[in-house]
Amino acid sequence: MTALTNEVLQQLKDAVGPNGYLEGDADTEAYAVDARELYHGKTALVLRPATTEEVSTVVKICAAAGIALTPQGGNTGYCGGATPDETGNQIVLSLARMNNIRHVDALNYTITAEAGCILTAIQDAAEEADRLFPLSLGAEGSCQIGGNLSTNAGGVAVLRYGNTRDLVLGLEVVLPDGTIWDGLRRLRKDNTGYDLKQLFLGAEGTLGIVTAVVLKLFPRPQEVVTSFVALPTARAALELLSRMRSATSDGVTSFEYVHRACIDLVLAQIDGASDPFDEAYDHYALIECSAGSQESGLVAAVEDALGAAFEADEVANAVIASSGQQSAALWKLRETIPEAQKLAGAGLKHDISVPLTNVPAFLEQATDIAEAMIPDVNVIPSGHMGDGNIHFNLSRPPETDGAEMMAKAHDLEVAVHDLAVDLDGSFSAEHGIGKLKRGELARYKSDVEFDLMRKIKAALDPNDTMNPGKVL
Repeated sequence: MTALTNEVLQQLKDAVGPNGYLEGDADTEAYAVDARELYHGKTALVLRPATTEEVSTVVKICAAAGIALTPQGGNTGYCGGATPDETGNQIVLSLARMNNIRHVDALNYTITAEAGCILTAIQDAAEEADRLFPLSLGAEGSCQIGGNLSTNAGGVAVLRYGNTRDLVLGLEVVLPDGTIWDGLRRLRKDNTGYDLKQLFLGAEGTLGIVTAVVLKLFPRPQEVVTSFVALPTARAALELLSRMRSATSDGVTSFEYVHRACIDLVLAQIDGASDPFDEAYDHYALIECSAGSQESGLVAAVEDALGAAFEADEVANAVIASSGQQSAALWKLRETIPEAQKLAGAGLKHDISVPLTNVPAFLEQATDIAEAMIPDVNVIPSGHMGDGNIHFNLSRPPETDGAEMMAKAHDLEVAVHDLAVDLDGSFSAEHGIGKLKRGELARYKSDVEFDLMRKIKAALDPNDTMNPGKVL
């Protein structure tokens, strides 16, 4: 990449105006470090454009000068995908000021939003129109929809509504040469050639900068039933999931797996968390079902399904939330696991997916691998079992600083990822590639797939100015 000059820096500042940029280490440092503090980069300038046209102008200037751009949303990612390198020659382009809800079409069940909109703002705008935007994840109060699109975020409702790419109807994108592609179509049927929007979903800003999106909305559920279930085995969770989907006419919105070690960690680290049972069990499922009518009989269906599961020895204990407060308390046990792990000190994270039927085998074999490599390690798996996504995380052994565990991080990662792939799975389910997993992508993708990805990158971004050093 070309080194920055004062002339180019001034052109970029002029493009966004006096309120559209930050400079100096004190103001830019937060934009140069990833959420997990794995990567510490440097940037001379953080640009905060307010319009698509300003983004286009910035990209044209950078393209002409050979300057690399690092697009950034809420900077909540786990893989370093929005962090500049250490040279100081990459410009961070933050979409935070592009945070307008452009249009809500309740009758068409769509919402058009700019890339810098916080996810909860989109959820709230949908709710005001008596609609639901179902994407939901732990960082929803700070992550931006542009980042969700760029990483194809998953979350807790994938089982019913799909990943982020499944919720997108149209995009507006600034291409690497500064051209604006207006693909903000509100159509559910548009069979007119290549589905170009899919190129940019999950591409982590390496092919262009998403500036706006048309998203699908859904009817708001009128009845929600939350249950927390103790299970005798991980395999029993699969039987229970199948039973619950059938009993509720596929009304299962979330089916979250939680290992006992996660509960213990949350209880130790998070104020206000409480165990819903008097007895400890090895495995749990947090289940949320929803229906469009309060007369749906959903509560009875859930109760009947759990009763049948008890009789079939698929369930050891269960509680159904009787209020919104109790439901929130149950969700707290699941949603605060990442925070609890961070508070506990050194830890390792793996974001894998396998076919549902292979989840129990993965959990058993991955645990054996981890315990053999790191004696006394605290294995704390959890995740979206309904869609086969397990966060196989590890916390440092007790009474240690975790140094031995961190020293074995790479070898353990290879072993866990190899296992996932051997079980017909993936080493990256919902967190993306970024900087962290570039080597893994090259190792696991077939030659044909990797070559196709490189050809697409070369065709759209021949000068490699769009988020270089990420993904490929």
